[in-house]
Amino acid sequence: MKSNLLKYEQELYKNGLTLIAGVDEAGRGPLCGPVVAGAVILPVNYHLEGLNDSKQLSEKKREEFYQILQKEAVSIGVGIVGPKEIDEINILEASRKAMYIALNNLDVTPEYILSDAMSLNALDIPSKPIIHGDALSLSIAAASVIAKVTRDHIMYDLAKKYPQYNFEKHKGYPTKEHINLIKKYGIMEEYRLSYKPVKELLEVQNAQNNEIMAK
Repeated sequence: MKSNLLKYEQELYKNGLTLIAGVDEAGRGPLCGPVVAGAVILPVNYHLEGLNDSKQLSEKKREEFYQILQKEAVSIGVGIVGPKEIDEINILEASRKAMYIALNNLDVTPEYILSDAMSLNALDIPSKPIIHGDALSLSIAAASVIAKVTRDHIMYDLAKKYPQYNFEKHKGYPTKEHINLIKKYGIMEEYRLSYKPVKELLEVQNAQNNEIMAK
């Protein structure tokens, strides 16, 4: 498993490149909160037993790996793009922007970038997008853990601010419970207004408000 997940990195090691950044994002699908990207440069031939795509890991495992990576990675960068900007430039471009920010926040300049399916052509650094990269490259898997845990922590903070929405449970994703809570409590500024479920609920809310005002 170790050699398989380092396949892309080892091809680059053979060419004398050692500062390889994996980059991935978390939070494309939620109705609320930011999209977050992580960028990670791992030591050459790094091994961390069980590290894989963050979606395949339990929350406890992700938190554990997050702490280990903070200590053992060569460099870690994080990029955050909020809901207003997601609405303005769309989620694809917001995800790409978050990746650029994460890469710029590395305190070591990478020689090569492996990204999870995203082309990053605006940089002067060579890069390779890999479909399902978070399950195929250890560097991208590490970045996925950093992105996911960072975003989860943001949603936990939001849960303290708005306890009635249960963000600690659904993390902003469009679960049935979450939709029902939005119907009950309304839409705050942290929501992505361009997302269809939010847009539709907002239209219903506005119609109800107009009816009240008309009476």
